[in-house]
Amino acid sequence: QVRRVESGGGFVQAGGSLRLACATSGPNFGIEAVGWYRQVDGKARELVATISANGITHYADSVRERFTISRDNAKDTVYLQLNNVTPNDSGVYYCNRDSCLTGSFYCYWGQGTQVTVSS
Repeated sequence: QVRRVESGGGFVQAGGSLRLACATSGPNFGIEAVGWYRQVDGKARELVATISANGITHYADSVRERFTISRDNAKDTVYLQLNNVTPNDSGVYYCNRDSCLTGSFYCYWGQGTQVTVSS
């Protein structure tokens, strides 16, 4: 069973930067595609960015050219660098397999890490 722990969230002013980390325990980290998701209270999770096992990345239009996803397979960790943040970037950020919103399987979610952007 895979377990993921998110960290790095906090309070940041608009225009600032933040770096999130997702530490993963369990098998097969190096061969799975991982995504960062964002959830605002009362709304569904949205997929923000993904990275494949060999480093291919995709981004939601709302964060493209501002956020950067990366991974360090030796540390079983995926990162999300948030630059030039806006209040709309606020929410709880989760990491999980990349296909949680489209697959037929069930995804287990961790606690996530809160990002709050002030004006």
